[in-house]
Amino acid sequence: MAGSQDVKVKITSGSYKGKIVEANNLNGYLYGANCQVGTRVILQVSAYEGNLTANVYNYDREYGLYALIGLFLIVLCLIGGRRGIYSAIALIFTFICIIGLYLPLLYKGASPFPVTVLTVCLITIVSLLLIGGYTRKTVCAAAGTIMGVAVSGCIAMVFGKITHISGYNTEDIENLVYVAQNCKLQIGDLLYAGILIASLGAVMDVAMSISSTLQEIQDQNPGISKKKLFRSGIHVGKDMMGTMSNTLILAFTGGAINTMILIYAYIMPYLQVVNMYSIGIEVIKGISGTLGIVLTVPIVSAISAKVYGGGFRMYK
Repeated sequence: MAGSQDVKVKITSGSYKGKIVEANNLNGYLYGANCQVGTRVILQVSAYEGNLTANVYNYDREYGLYALIGLFLIVLCLIGGRRGIYSAIALIFTFICIIGLYLPLLYKGASPFPVTVLTVCLITIVSLLLIGGYTRKTVCAAAGTIMGVAVSGCIAMVFGKITHISGYNTEDIENLVYVAQNCKLQIGDLLYAGILIASLGAVMDVAMSISSTLQEIQDQNPGISKKKLFRSGIHVGKDMMGTMSNTLILAFTGGAINTMILIYAYIMPYLQVVNMYSIGIEVIKGISGTLGIVLTVPIVSAISAKVYGGGFRMYK
């Protein structure tokens, strides 16, 4: 619904708390709100010579989003028990790490790829230690995750160079260029950094699942050889490759669904579609992330076979 309204709004926070102002509400698809009595909205307020001018920016979604996050954490802790609580702590740590460390470093001009690798290592180690403890399976899963994500990022960079696609070809490039004028942000490699972050969760899942399975096999059969352990990891990983690959591909496809609908609606020719930046970016994201998952299987299997079959002693 689109249109324009003149509404009276009571300000409930900020410097002008308690005042009632008249505000213009240009209700569109991205900004504004369909105001009714009691509707909570966010205002853009400016003052000039004691007169306030206000515009409705959007709905106030703060409490709704917090309620959803709270529901997620409660369900996670109730169903997961102690592991669920540790998983919630790991999620909170990941959020703090991204907001408090990763983004500030990028903003200050740090090279995106190495900073992302550093962040991935930190998130992986802390998250897996919280969830799995200081055990052999955690060490194997962490090493495999870091290597798998690094492979994914390297593949994305190589094919990005081949296809002449970089962070400068994304939809938000104009805003990013404007931001970069006032800081040292390196825009070109942001695309590849995003791929590393996006593939981390799926790669971590595969790595921990294989590592945990191989440890269980070795515990049940202590005399099993490294070669058989490796083969078992590959067999387990084959089933996971298909499901996890589909998960990542579908996630990136979902992000490009609007573009795909426009392509279908306008019956764009093949050569135009295959050479669109948006399509190329999604293909690189999806395939490089999926290759990271696939290659994580033999990497973790080899590491686990070496650790479990080589008499490497730690807590179980």
